[in-house]
Amino acid sequence: MSTEVLMPQMGESIAEGTIVRWIKAVGDTIDKDEPLFEISTDKVDAEIPAPNAGVLLEILVREGETVPVNSVVATIGAVGETAKTQDGADGRLPQPDSSPADLRQAASPAADNLREGLESPLSLDEPNLAGDAQLSSLDARRRSFSSPVVRKIAKAHGIDIGQLTGTGMSGRVTRKDIMAVVHKAGRTAAARPINPPPAVTFAPGEDVRTEKMSVMRRKIADRLVASMQTSPHVYSAYEVDFSRVDALRQRHKAAYEAQGARLTYTAFIARATADTIREFPFANASLDGDTITYRRDVNLGIAVALEQGLIVPVIRKADERSTIDLCRAIQDLAQRARTKQLKVEDVEGGTFTITNPGIFGGLWGLPILNQPQVAILAVGSIDKRAVVVDDMIAARPMCYLTLGYDHRLIDGADGGRFLQRLKQRLEEFDDAWMA
Repeated sequence: MSTEVLMPQMGESIAEGTIVRWIKAVGDTIDKDEPLFEISTDKVDAEIPAPNAGVLLEILVREGETVPVNSVVATIGAVGETAKTQDGADGRLPQPDSSPADLRQAASPAADNLREGLESPLSLDEPNLAGDAQLSSLDARRRSFSSPVVRKIAKAHGIDIGQLTGTGMSGRVTRKDIMAVVHKAGRTAAARPINPPPAVTFAPGEDVRTEKMSVMRRKIADRLVASMQTSPHVYSAYEVDFSRVDALRQRHKAAYEAQGARLTYTAFIARATADTIREFPFANASLDGDTITYRRDVNLGIAVALEQGLIVPVIRKADERSTIDLCRAIQDLAQRARTKQLKVEDVEGGTFTITNPGIFGGLWGLPILNQPQVAILAVGSIDKRAVVVDDMIAARPMCYLTLGYDHRLIDGADGGRFLQRLKQRLEEFDDAWMA
């Protein structure tokens, strides 16, 4: 008996979803909870697992199509059941010429310098299907078709899944298998140079090329335009000496790693920012007409760059967390954003956002407010620069922090006081805060 696969409801306010990509084709064998397709909603993008094991019999909604929640998008049958023939050559519904899946490009990690301590953009590189086709045996091919999470971990650590024997069905390598290999080898992901996006190709005789925005790109565009129309943006920037933070990071990062936490500059900035927000409640507020709402919980959004846009998962009650707890939360949200495992509640309720243009070497940024928030912090690159210290020239790791804020609520003097206090906290970061 076949099972209907439904468009899931990713939150109470979500009424529809868009199929971004089919991970499986008609006729493919599927394990229960194995990623089946990828969706995009107003709140979050996610990979949707198969409700049960079997064979994908039919795909009813094409990539790029938006349907209401609880709509039937596919059917799964028992192993051995014949799949229904589709018009597409690979058994799928025919896709539009420019689907969101065709517009994807790989994001690149940052260069390996002082910025290694910041959270790098998240790579969502797809597996090399050409390489998979060249594997020497059926068993190797089966192992290579492990879950996207496993493939991304393997790629990040330079591990060839085809050379491993996993404990999953047909020798598939599971997450537990790949993490065991990573820990045993003690490998770390190597940083790669930033690559330019792929060039736009034109057909012979064409002078222009037009294509539809991806779902995520369209949502980002709508929200940013609305934010600029809502809030008068103003910016203040301070230069911060990261010598103290850098020394503490070098001293404590081994102990943190032993506890499964990667100590990054982002964690220091998040800790200092959360404490500063508590001191300046206007930074943790929102505006509705002439009504100001001050929020008790400091829910810190950490912007994460994805290949097709940006997403801001939220660390709740960040001011009540220790530095190591913040490290773990940042890692967890980053990993789940990378693998499209975020839930709606992971991206809702943010009261202040930190974004990091410095990952790409930018000295500073002028970010747009994430409505209804009234403040956002941009972190520039942390680089050694010549500065004057006690009337002498010294090389120090320096960084520009830029605060963007809604001038309806926050004046320049208050924005300056906020940054001044944040600068003081980072330059005098207390060793006791590392516990």
